[in-house]
Amino acid sequence: MELYSRRRLTNWLVIGLSVVATAFGLLWLALVLSTLLINGVGAIGPSLFTQMTPPPGSSGGLLNAIAGSLVMTLIATLIGTPTGILAGTFLAEYARGSRFGEVVRFVNDILLSAPSIIVGLFVYEVMVVRMGHFSAWAGAVALAIITIPVVVRTTEDMLRLVPSALREAAAALGAPQWKVIVMVTYRAEAQGMMTGVLLAIARISGETAPLLFTALNNQFWSGDLNGPMANLPVVIFQFAMSPYADWQRLAWGGALLITASILVLNITARLLAAWSSFKQ
Repeated sequence: MELYSRRRLTNWLVIGLSVVATAFGLLWLALVLSTLLINGVGAIGPSLFTQMTPPPGSSGGLLNAIAGSLVMTLIATLIGTPTGILAGTFLAEYARGSRFGEVVRFVNDILLSAPSIIVGLFVYEVMVVRMGHFSAWAGAVALAIITIPVVVRTTEDMLRLVPSALREAAAALGAPQWKVIVMVTYRAEAQGMMTGVLLAIARISGETAPLLFTALNNQFWSGDLNGPMANLPVVIFQFAMSPYADWQRLAWGGALLITASILVLNITARLLAAWSSFKQ
């Protein structure tokens, strides 16, 4: 067989294997999404957003769980976003080539890949045990710890994309470094940094393990951040494991709601990233 023919055969073989592997992965994704849609669409309705989680055998919704998830996600974002942006700015602007910066980056990578249940156990030991009770504050802190490394990585990567010529031009005009960062680099990569924040929110939206050890759950409406608070991931976990058909139906509806929310966040992040690349 000629060399050219062998190369063509190898090329088609690799392409065929790649297509089969892609189809295999997409098949399971399609099965998961179709099962979620089939079982979850029936639970979507006004009552899902207007009624509290019910006792077995009663009609109800997920209003308190949705509100609790939004509150804890908002607090976690408010804590994790500025912390992550400042840490990412330090790595990109002040710690280039330094040994300390490499250590911080290494620790951030470890935290980025750490299982969320470890974060939950850490916050449980640090906050829940010392406070003597579960609380929404502990849940928000656990989610914030998961948020920080995502924002750090995306912020550093985005700021490194800013051409050095922009920084040098601003410095030549007499601007101090902090003003160069705020007025030049942040403005140049604002969309990219916002993309990182949205990805971090999507990352924590469906986390169950940290909240099991921190916020736990609450069957009733509660605005007390110092006590247990209902949240969608834990409610879905508890309802899906129950033997009651009405609870299982609500669990499917909550799972579909979280999936749709994460999908919207990811699409928004993609659009922002594409817009940022287009402007450059």
